[in-house]
Amino acid sequence: MGNLTKDLVRTLSEAGRYSDGDGLILQISPSGGKSWLLRVQVNGRRRDIGLGRADEVPLTAARANAAQMRKLAHAGIDPLEERRKERVVVPTFEEAAKQVHKERLATWKNGKHTDQWLSTLKTYAFPKLGKLQVSNIEGPIVRDVLAEIWLSTPETARRVKQRIGTVLDWSYAKGFRTTEAPMRSISKGLPRQPKKMGHHAALPYQDLPRFLGRLRAKPLTVGRVALEALILTAVRSGEVRGARWHELNDDLSVWTIPAERMKAGVAHAIPLSKQAADVFRVAKGFRAKDCDLVFPGQISRSPLSDMTLLEILRGMEMGVTVHGFRSTFRDWVADVTDYPREVAEAALAHTLENKVEAAYRRTDFFAKRRRLMDDWAEYCVGSTPRKAKGPESRKAKPVEQRRRRTTVSSRAQRQRGSG
Repeated sequence: MGNLTKDLVRTLSEAGRYSDGDGLILQISPSGGKSWLLRVQVNGRRRDIGLGRADEVPLTAARANAAQMRKLAHAGIDPLEERRKERVVVPTFEEAAKQVHKERLATWKNGKHTDQWLSTLKTYAFPKLGKLQVSNIEGPIVRDVLAEIWLSTPETARRVKQRIGTVLDWSYAKGFRTTEAPMRSISKGLPRQPKKMGHHAALPYQDLPRFLGRLRAKPLTVGRVALEALILTAVRSGEVRGARWHELNDDLSVWTIPAERMKAGVAHAIPLSKQAADVFRVAKGFRAKDCDLVFPGQISRSPLSDMTLLEILRGMEMGVTVHGFRSTFRDWVADVTDYPREVAEAALAHTLENKVEAAYRRTDFFAKRRRLMDDWAEYCVGSTPRKAKGPESRKAKPVEQRRRRTTVSSRAQRQRGSG
């Protein structure tokens, strides 16, 4: 039996603390407010736990609550932590995934990645995980979700695995889970995927002029124009699809892609050839009202879908990827021209692997890149590049011309040897 009674609790009015025993205390503030306080020891540390106002929680209820709290404390469980967990509303996997996506939008530069991040989870994870609270998602069900696509679509499956792990780790950091994502054990429970062979399928540069002719013969659409712009500028798909009119100068001689839209996070100025500028002029015919996008999608004010460009290639029965045109450009530079490697890499906006060289380089070879992009455009449309005027303005040399020179040189050497 405690020290306090129901009547005593009602009649006490002087400010102070009145013990009922076993750590239960009635507190009266100077203003006359009365509340319950429980003082307990948890693993050697004192805890003062509020149990509510006395006019709302009667003495019998306060004693019952105190007894429950003391039981937890004796078991080494912090009653305050347990109470906090009860107040936390644990989200479902779908709710958590949408929150993670929202928080990370500002850090992603690739529009395609931004869209795919959530769409892949909607397609492959939400059907089985979406309605489950993140606190209840364990390794076996995640493994089963991944097993359905692990061998049939290995690259997509790896991305889904990484994104599920991100959502579960975020949930752990927020206190919704007691453990991090068990992705290592999940990986052990999945079969070995076949090794990925090769790179992005690319069109041989010898076939590019003919392909570009076929492309230009197709009906004029925003997708067709965007693909031609991508080829002539050697940019990535997301960079051309996200192009804004304010990124181009007035005479369409330079296109400057801001750092936040570049993979390496560094602004990239592209010298536009006459042919590339003409393509952008054609794109003006597709300009949407109140929209700065150069290549707007079907939905107003949204970028053109990456699938639009890929579908054009599929419709032409081309077994290549959109990204592969960058490889086509790079192969052409290496095989047909004398432009230095660093100029070609700068044209592709590749970062230098050598950190020392990167620290000392202060040029982006813009002037040389302008000559390179002019030669590339002339090659693409089937023209013969102008002859070089000197070491600092070396132009592309047709493959057949280089072969003829090699043949003549070899013949002359044999004649001298026979004489």
